Amino acid sequence: MNVNESLKNALFTKKFTHNPYPVYEKLRQSDPIMNLQFPDGRHGWLISSYAEAVEALKDGRFSKDVTKAMGVEQTSVFSTNMLFSDQPDHKRLRGLVQKGFTPQRIADMRSHIQEIADNLLDAVSSKDTMNLIDEYAFKLPIIVISEILGVPAEDQDKFRVWSNSIIGASNQQMNEQVVQHMNEFIAYLKDWFAKIREQPGDDMISQLVIAENQGDRLSEQELYGVVTLMIIAGHETTVNLIGNGVLALLEHPEQRKLLQEQPERIHGAIEEMLRYNGPVEFSTSRWAAEDLEFHGARMKKGDLVVIALNSANRDSAQFENPDLFDITREKSQHLAFGKGIHLCLGAPLARLEGEIAINTLLRRFPDFELQCNIDELEWRPGMIVRGVKEIPISLRS
Repeated sequence: MNVNESLKNALFTKKFTHNPYPVYEKLRQSDPIMNLQFPDGRHGWLISSYAEAVEALKDGRFSKDVTKAMGVEQTSVFSTNMLFSDQPDHKRLRGLVQKGFTPQRIADMRSHIQEIADNLLDAVSSKDTMNLIDEYAFKLPIIVISEILGVPAEDQDKFRVWSNSIIGASNQQMNEQVVQHMNEFIAYLKDWFAKIREQPGDDMISQLVIAENQGDRLSEQELYGVVTLMIIAGHETTVNLIGNGVLALLEHPEQRKLLQEQPERIHGAIEEMLRYNGPVEFSTSRWAAEDLEFHGARMKKGDLVVIALNSANRDSAQFENPDLFDITREKSQHLAFGKGIHLCLGAPLARLEGEIAINTLLRRFPDFELQCNIDELEWRPGMIVRGVKEIPISLRS
């Protein structure tokens, strides 16, 4: 078996999911633009080096719209959004939601997000332990994005179930339960949109529904897609940013001590957490829109192209001592939020939520400890998000 075949066999295994970085290093050295078969059976290319990743993320020859690239219709009602569209549709769809994520609007939310973080930690203050993911890392961003969008508080837990199922579907992990959850979500959205049309509010969903009613600005299919993207991307990234960031601090006590003593370093710490073990493992799918050559790789029209974001963020050609977790590292051009026109719209909000969540945890419970060995934590399967299912911690030493 040659080196490339060995690497292909090592990809997407349970061992790889637990710690993909040794495989990534070998990939970058051996075959940074690898032709392979993905877990769902599709054939395509995996780009793992930083320079090529940046170029691919910005290359207009790689389409995000499978309908244009391959001549097939989208199979999911949730896929008609800016994440899976090219220009000019992307600009139009992004323009509908970006007003809710301006730097000033995000900055104005700081005190409220701080209040949410304190309230969540107040709720566990009498306990000795908590599951960091379920009781904190998930709840904070879902409350924030739900308030922005107008999701009723009593329905927020449902969105976690539906979000996990939609992510599972995007990984081709379809089963009866996933289909049921997706149907429940569609039914919920239909009912919700109908109520908003009768009595719109000042939230973002109301603005989108009003835009749909104006005619050609937003179709019903696009409304489903945009809302779904906002709900999922609006909290999934932050859940795993908080979880992975806390794990990095637990693994590197000297860095944790430094951040506790100098909380003003949180901005750099968040950037390093995003680079070191980012919340998004791979880019979402792209397809070659034409026969092309990309750094020696001959790609056919319709070929799947995926960028290993977390591999690019550990590339020694771009980052000095890339496997070292260092919150004092100079600001790095990591790819945790992508690059180009598809750069994550909610990145400033995710950063702010991560900063507040982690610094507040360190301040309120300075002696918290992991209740198990890090190697025992179970990582979520799939190719999109990178995060663990649970982080049990003791709140006091």
